Amino acid sequence: MKTKLAHIAHARSGDKGDRCDIGLFAPDAATYAVLKREVTAERIARHFAGMASGPVELYPLDNLLALKIVLNAALQGGAARSLRSDNLGKCAAAALLRMEIALPPNFVIPAEAGIQNDA
Repeated sequence: MKTKLAHIAHARSGDKGDRCDIGLFAPDAATYAVLKREVTAERIARHFAGMASGPVELYPLDNLLALKIVLNAALQGGAARSLRSDNLGKCAAAALLRMEIALPPNFVIPAEAGIQNDA
């Protein structure tokens, strides 16, 4: 079964210069294991191909059940140089949460995610 990250995780993002920093947070260890397996630097690079032209850095933060993602060369030089009309890196978390991943069989979306399981 496939689902959007928004159904199982939360995210926050921001920007600094031409880099976008995203935190992807799991509500529990089982969901974090799925995120670590499915959310790879390569998949993130493909997902943000129209936005980020530099390398993607991915750091697992096991003690926080989170992934730190850095998109390089993603903001057209940063706020002072960009002609983008959005809030630069602030919107990247919402864009990441639209990425679809495969869930293992019998995976139950945790109540802490705030999403109802389909019956």
